[in-house]
Amino acid sequence: MVKVLRSIVRGPLEPHVAGFAVELERQGYARSSAEQQVCFIAHLDRWMLSEGVGLDGLSKSVLRRYLAERRADGYRQYLSMRAFAPLVDYLVPLGVLPGEEPVARGPVEELLDRYRCYLLVERGLTEGTARGYVDNVRPFVATRLSGKVLDLAGIVAGDVTGYVRSACPGRACGTAKLIVCALRSLLRWLYLTGQLPVSLTEAVPSVAGWRLSGLPKGLEPGQLQRLLASCDRRMPTGLRDYAVMLLLSRLGLRAGEVARLRLDDINWRRGEVTIIGKSNRGERLPLPADVGEAIAAYLQRARPACAEGRSVFVRVHAPLGALTTGGVTMIVFDAAQRAGLGNLHAHCLRHTAATAMLRAGSSLPEVGQVLRHRSALSTAIYAKVDREALSVLARPWPGVIAEARS
Repeated sequence: MVKVLRSIVRGPLEPHVAGFAVELERQGYARSSAEQQVCFIAHLDRWMLSEGVGLDGLSKSVLRRYLAERRADGYRQYLSMRAFAPLVDYLVPLGVLPGEEPVARGPVEELLDRYRCYLLVERGLTEGTARGYVDNVRPFVATRLSGKVLDLAGIVAGDVTGYVRSACPGRACGTAKLIVCALRSLLRWLYLTGQLPVSLTEAVPSVAGWRLSGLPKGLEPGQLQRLLASCDRRMPTGLRDYAVMLLLSRLGLRAGEVARLRLDDINWRRGEVTIIGKSNRGERLPLPADVGEAIAAYLQRARPACAEGRSVFVRVHAPLGALTTGGVTMIVFDAAQRAGLGNLHAHCLRHTAATAMLRAGSSLPEVGQVLRHRSALSTAIYAKVDREALSVLARPWPGVIAEARS
């Protein structure tokens, strides 16, 4: 239990500071961190008392004024609005803080809200994918704002091509493809809902990038071993990171799929795991013994007992919560740095899994089933790294033939 000195908290926050300290402990804060938070709140409490500010007046503008004075007094910690997050998260459910003033949403955001609902409900996209579509078309929608009115009916083909020509230069090929894909989706929705008199999807230019032009960049077996060995499994973080990277490299999961994995998705008796992939589809995959052992070791020895929710992988630092897609990406990045493998993205381990399956004798359709590709074209690129199949096609070098005959 964090010790609370009531003598220094005797203002508006006094009735809540003890409960706040208990909440910090429940969320997994170290004792020293929790005590620092309580000291910070005590300082805020004294300031509120001197300024005559009650809890009902603790608005964002008041908090900014407090931070400005704290900064002027020479304090070097807890100087941003993020510092209030633990306290605000605790007080909001109690209903003691002033309600947020409603922010007027303009026509651009109102339209994008409806488009986002269409993507989630009718197209069945995941929250993250829908957010990406909305973010990619927001600048285009903003160009149609005239005063406080959106001029959608006046969109012509030249507006579409002009936007693509201005938005895509300097972007990576994959990013440019995402932009034009999202723009086609938006224009299709505008036409279907009657907000656009003619369909302009054909006016969106294609990006000059060929699907199978590159090589999937996976790790060699030795490199993968170095990556996994960089996890110190004597520590909770190492146990978690090892299990995460085994899921990525053995089952070829995407980073977001690992982050969304829940305890109920694992069937230990049948040795199966249910993966919620793109379009919110749930698919069952066999759970290899080594992967299952790594997950079990993490759950038994490293997952914080006080972590709420059913997410398999959670943060190791307070506040405890589900690991995010970005968190999974950083696990791989940090491990690659420790192993001396340079900058590595989590998706590289998906390529590694596919390449390993091919080398073990799996066919391309079998690889596609494990990776859950909806189209065989998505799996076809791995034919370029199937060395056994390529060796049959390779012609002997003429000089080698002549030398062998002599």
